[in-house]
Amino acid sequence: MPHRSPHVLVVGEALIDEVRRPDGTTDEHPGGSPANVALTLGRLGRETRLAAHLGQDARGETLRAWLAGSGVTLTPGSDGAAATSVARAVLDASGAATYDFAITWDVAPGTGADDSTIAVHTGSIAAVLEPGADAVHDLVLAARERSTITYDPNARPSLMGTAEAALARIEPLVAAADVVKVSDEDVEWLCPGADPVEVARTWAARGPAIVVVTFGGEGAVAVCPAGEVRVAAPRVDVVDTVGAGDTFMGALIDGLWERDLLGADRREALRAIDLASLTEVLEQCVAAAAITVSRAGANPPRRAELANR
Repeated sequence: MPHRSPHVLVVGEALIDEVRRPDGTTDEHPGGSPANVALTLGRLGRETRLAAHLGQDARGETLRAWLAGSGVTLTPGSDGAAATSVARAVLDASGAATYDFAITWDVAPGTGADDSTIAVHTGSIAAVLEPGADAVHDLVLAARERSTITYDPNARPSLMGTAEAALARIEPLVAAADVVKVSDEDVEWLCPGADPVEVARTWAARGPAIVVVTFGGEGAVAVCPAGEVRVAAPRVDVVDTVGAGDTFMGALIDGLWERDLLGADRREALRAIDLASLTEVLEQCVAAAAITVSRAGANPPRRAELANR
């Protein structure tokens, strides 16, 4: 049997972001939270596979070309949707986005980690929307024996029903994950009025080695067994925030891979990460996200851009 190289399996939606700007103009960009994470990893030179749910239509072709251009491989069966999903993002004057969706989600039978899958990432719509959400949960639990599990709830309130219903889906995945990244906005929707870092501490106590809360332009805080770290975000001129959190997530997986902390056999080493190493990883994450917000749409940096920052 041929040797397979280590890779990350990302499970989740790839869709078209239709961006409506305050001046009334509209653009279409490829996107979807998990797809953006996969794209970030591909642009950082990491072997990445994406299990998605695309249609065999023009928008699906746009997504396939976009992913292939950054070295991301789609898993078999990822083109089984009747139509490619669309997320409509309406930007306010500050560049922040609100969303509505025309989306279907499912996981192709037989999708899962293999012996060379060092990490499985999922999140956002894929983890809560039926019929695929149950399959995602089962896939994650099965993958734990081989792979590090990373998760970003990346809430979409217009699709996820009540916060209580979303939490019922989200919390089991938090408990199953090794690394969780969540935004302060997500925490505010899921747990109104709660201190985001206190929520991170609570989630960390349920199992993950690392829980990171992002605060947009204010940086990020991470909780791990060694303690807590906070990093500031670089100051940049923001074009829009589309894909920024996903870029951060991809860079987080990349930084842990760089330090040989991915794979089920590295679970204890991941739990033992020191604060200096975690700070270095987070600084790379905020640097990558800063590049993404400085340009339109989900357009994460390539390795050379990050190295030259």
